[in-house]
Amino acid sequence: MNRAPITAKGAQRLRAELEELKSVKRPAIIEAIAEARAHGDLKENAEYHAAREQQGFIEGRIKHLEAELSHAQVIDVAQLAAGDKVVFGATVVLADAESGEERTYQIVGDLEADIKQGLIAISSPVARALIGKHEGDVATIEAPGGTREYEIVSVEYKG
Repeated sequence: MNRAPITAKGAQRLRAELEELKSVKRPAIIEAIAEARAHGDLKENAEYHAAREQQGFIEGRIKHLEAELSHAQVIDVAQLAAGDKVVFGATVVLADAESGEERTYQIVGDLEADIKQGLIAISSPVARALIGKHEGDVATIEAPGGTREYEIVSVEYKG
């Protein structure tokens, strides 16, 4: 089985989420179920059913995080010495070839990807187009809206 790469910072975030689920949310939902159960007839008790459904989501997320973290390969991005070459963990500043608009992305593992925070999955089309390129190269990216070209302005490796 392949070990999925994850940055040290991403692994830390996921461990924090796992800890909160186990120590805060799980006990709170158990309490909510006990309270709803005290209201009587469970067949028509919407609070009870909602709490049980929420418990299912929390338990599922806990199992998912535990499995992913146990199989992940944690990579310390600060220790990578790839220079100006784009590899996993790189923070890349791209300039749109047409508009000149700049965007910054960090290439991370699939589990920690969050486009709103500028974290793109290594399996994404953008990351695949960037991997192996160097600062100053032009990357052609196939997007749903058509082909786009981006110049790689800078490549950094920060933890």
